[in-house]
Amino acid sequence: MKKNKSIRLPSYIEAILPIITMVSLMIYIFVFAKKEVNGKLESIYDGAHMPLVCGIIVACIVGIKCGHTFKEMVSGMIERITTTLDAILILLTVGLLISSFMISGTIPALIYYGLELLNPKLFLPIGCIITAIVGLACGSSWTATATIGIAFMTIGQGLGINPAITAGMVISGAYIGDKFSPLSDTTNLAAGVSKTVLFDHVRAMVSSTGPVFIISLFIYTILGLRANVINYDPSVAEGIKTSLANNFNLNPLVLLPILIIVFVCVLRIEGLAGVMISVFVGIIFSQIFQGTKSLAEIFSILHYGPEIETGNNFVDQALAKGGMDNQMWTINLILLAVSFGGALERSGVIEKLFSKLKEKINSIGGLVFTTMATSIFCDATMCDQFLGIGVPAPLYEDKYDEMGLSRNYLSRTLEDAGTLWAVMFPWTACGAYQMKTLGVSPIYYFPFAFVNLLNPLYALLTAYFKRNIFWADGSYTNIFGKTKMKKKAHSPKEVEIYATNQLDKLRKEGKAPKISL
Repeated sequence: MKKNKSIRLPSYIEAILPIITMVSLMIYIFVFAKKEVNGKLESIYDGAHMPLVCGIIVACIVGIKCGHTFKEMVSGMIERITTTLDAILILLTVGLLISSFMISGTIPALIYYGLELLNPKLFLPIGCIITAIVGLACGSSWTATATIGIAFMTIGQGLGINPAITAGMVISGAYIGDKFSPLSDTTNLAAGVSKTVLFDHVRAMVSSTGPVFIISLFIYTILGLRANVINYDPSVAEGIKTSLANNFNLNPLVLLPILIIVFVCVLRIEGLAGVMISVFVGIIFSQIFQGTKSLAEIFSILHYGPEIETGNNFVDQALAKGGMDNQMWTINLILLAVSFGGALERSGVIEKLFSKLKEKINSIGGLVFTTMATSIFCDATMCDQFLGIGVPAPLYEDKYDEMGLSRNYLSRTLEDAGTLWAVMFPWTACGAYQMKTLGVSPIYYFPFAFVNLLNPLYALLTAYFKRNIFWADGSYTNIFGKTKMKKKAHSPKEVEIYATNQLDKLRKEGKAPKISL
């Protein structure tokens, strides 16, 4: 007679063991594993791949110990990989996009005109706004950093700006544009898992991310005004411009492919198709303006990246990006990262660590803090922003209803932390991609990505002071503590009825603010 298989949740020690293994090895690799080369400390190994492999092994052992078969653990990992295949395909095409925009002269022209028009004092705030516009139009922080972001990194160095500060500025702009874009996958995901509609979600995000964006622009302006321009060497910028002008046709028309990206996004063409259209436009422009190349040469450039030699080592290094092959390091990391997240899910680690946590929540500030902490925990340990959004939503949605809160308040909270902090860790899919694209580790740009850094803090602070809150009946408590009736956010009918009744009950008990006249 066949026995029924007994499956249990891991103990707390078992649950944290894979996470401690992975995080400890990450700290060892990125902090301590150094050797001296020519008087400088250099990393012996700078990848997050092997710590993730070790974490996956430990997670599988925990899962098997709890009653799962190895086949079931592998199945959990494959399920998570399947959900990220769209992102992986887009990542491959972004490699093609960078190559085509390099050989078309689009990115070189962005660098040239950027150095012509910008100065060290205005570069950071203006760069952040421009990157945000590109991210908003594209609906993708990845595409924004792969195009305008690469250009700004080179412009920043030509202007004598610390690369870590420039990278932080680019990340801030790219992610705020991504958050506000109706084309963004994370924006749509947050609205979907919270069971509200897209534009109700975007409206809620304006209340937290909008003020933080203004604060960040102010800080970037102060940094620019206080920049040590004594260290600014105009000859570096002039050398870059001369090298670019001597090797590319920098006719302003070569900037048009950037507008094509915006155009295909306005038409709401699906992300992968939109990127491929932009790739073909870049190739056509390269043939028209930069000299014809054979089909084999074009294939080689798209696959392996362009080999650009201008005679200026700085420029050659800056333009040595792109190509489908160069994306494989990041894709390998993404596959391992989401596999680790899938193994944690299947082994019951997440359920064990968080299922009973919400029972101890008794305030809106506590609920927002717990939601954000869970999102950031999932970002850091499961290495995927989609899990940072998707895991906390079903865990806490009934608690938001119980407190009379709107579902777009839940969706906003998920993005305030889950989306914005996923890029802050070098071993996550987002962190690895941006590190490879911008050439700066999240460890260094983290303190300067002010939008990403401050947004969760602002949202949490206002929640603890009972401000900036969306209620189930459509009322909104503003930053000054006044509660006014606004447009009701969409939610399932049964959720709306229950949450509104709860809100009425809390108001009668004096535990929720009444609507101001």
